[in-house]
Amino acid sequence: MASQSAPPFRRIADEIARRIAEGALAPGERVPSTRQIAREWGVALATATKALTALRLEGLVEARPRVGTVVAAPAPAEDRVPSRRRSPSALLPDHELSRERIVRAAMDLADGEGLGAVSMRSVAARLGVAAMSPYRYVNSKDDLVLLMADAAFGEETYPVEPPEGWRARLELGARTLWGIHRRHPWLSQVGSLTRPLMLPALMAHAEWALAALDGHGLEPEAMLDLHVLLYGYIHGIAVHLEREAQAEAATGLSGDQWMDRQAPAFAAITVAARYPVFTRIANSCKDGYDLDLDTLFEFGLKPLLDGIALIVEAT
Repeated sequence: MASQSAPPFRRIADEIARRIAEGALAPGERVPSTRQIAREWGVALATATKALTALRLEGLVEARPRVGTVVAAPAPAEDRVPSRRRSPSALLPDHELSRERIVRAAMDLADGEGLGAVSMRSVAARLGVAAMSPYRYVNSKDDLVLLMADAAFGEETYPVEPPEGWRARLELGARTLWGIHRRHPWLSQVGSLTRPLMLPALMAHAEWALAALDGHGLEPEAMLDLHVLLYGYIHGIAVHLEREAQAEAATGLSGDQWMDRQAPAFAAITVAARYPVFTRIANSCKDGYDLDLDTLFEFGLKPLLDGIALIVEAT
C-alpha cells in the first residue's frame, strides 16, 4: 500500500491492485477506465492513464480492443517479481522511439479506452517515456489522430483481381470498411462527410469504390455521390460503436442493463393510445427487439445496393 506521500497515480494503482489481490476484481473483469478513475478519485485523465500504465507494467492488467482494460490472468510463479515494481521509464528507452511506435501505442490506447483517452502525455505514459518525447516525432495530438486514422484505414487492402461486377466490388469495399471501423470504434469520431480526411490509406478505399462504378455511364458527380452515400451509411452506423462505449463508461451500465432500466418508461409509452402503430409492432415482437449494430449493417446493405443498382442500370 502506498503512503499518503506517494504520487496520486501510485495511490490509485495500489488501490486497484489491492482490489485485484483480494478478488474484488477477477481475471478478465474490467477495471475502472480512465474516465471512471478520474471521476472516482478526482484526478486528471493523464493521472488516471498513468495509474493504468503502472498496472500494465506490473502485469496486473491488460488492454483488450472493444472491451477496455481488464485484469490480466495470473503470471506463472517463475515470472512474478512481487518485490520490485518496474518504473514507467523501464518500458522503452527514448532512443528506441519512432513515429510508428507512437502511433501504434495511441491506437492501442484508443481501442481499449476510447479516443478521449488519447493525448500526447497519455501516449508517453503508455510507452514509459518522458512526456515531451513524442513531440520529437509528432507535432501535436491532432497530427497524431490523423496518423492513427491513416494507419487504421491502411490495415486492409483489396485483391489485385477484383470480384466480377460492380456490386460485388462495392459490397467487398463496404464490408472491408465496416470491419475496420468495428476493429477501431474510435475511427468514426475522426472527420466528417462534409470535411473529408485527406489520408492516403482512406483514398485507397475511395479509389476501389469509384473504380467499381467507373465505366457504367454515370456522371462524375453521380459517382461521387454514390461513393459518399455508401461511406456515409457505414460511418453513420459505426459512429455509435464509440458512443455506446462512452455511455457505458459514463454510466457503468451495459446496453442491456440500460434498457432494463427503461422498462417502466417503455411500458408507459406502449399502453398509451397516442402511438398505436409503434405499440402494435413493439408488442408483436415475441422476443423483443435487439438493436445490434452488426445486424443493422447487414440488413441495410442489401437495399442500399439495390437502390444503387437502379441508378446504374438506368444509365
